[in-house]
Amino acid sequence: MIAYLKGEILKKREASVILVAGGVGYEVNLAQAALDSLSENAAAELYVSESISPYDGTVLYGFRSEQEKELFKLFKEAVPNTGAKKALDLLNKALKSLPDFRRAIVSRDARLLTGIFGFTGKTAEKLIVSLKDKMSEMPDLGAGKISLAQDASPCGAAVVQVFDALTSLGYSASEAKKAVESLHSEGIAPDETVEALLRRALKRTSP
Repeated sequence: MIAYLKGEILKKREASVILVAGGVGYEVNLAQAALDSLSENAAAELYVSESISPYDGTVLYGFRSEQEKELFKLFKEAVPNTGAKKALDLLNKALKSLPDFRRAIVSRDARLLTGIFGFTGKTAEKLIVSLKDKMSEMPDLGAGKISLAQDASPCGAAVVQVFDALTSLGYSASEAKKAVESLHSEGIAPDETVEALLRRALKRTSP
């Protein structure tokens, strides 16, 4: 069984890379976040999980760390009706911040899972039910990136949407967090729209 590969990226595809290791080219499927971090003709090392497909035979899935690999396996094994491709989609959303994903599951914070990570309400509840006990047993994943309004007020929900919009526009989690915190320090009107808040936040991210 292949568990780890170290070599050079020969080619990037839509959802995979060809990694040459020891003179052999391996096609490895990746979460989009991991794929975006790799470049052709550059060195790379990936932790690997194998999955058997009735159509394609043995399929390889790659991860940048052992923690990512373990979470992928946990999705497959613990979440009902989750195959390898679905597990990779779930992992890609969790990769926005693995420590905060773990915190959201353990604290049963469905609002954080939907507002920041982009899971549907149904999927968020399924993840909480399936993983709440198992995630608490996982090792510490480091410091979180997300610290937003924890209240259930309309403005709290709005800043979560602003944070998500900023990260979708390409800002890092730390940049989005800083912009959102500036909104709190300046004050948010109860009737202020998400669009207005986003315009204010974008001004705070300008150089």
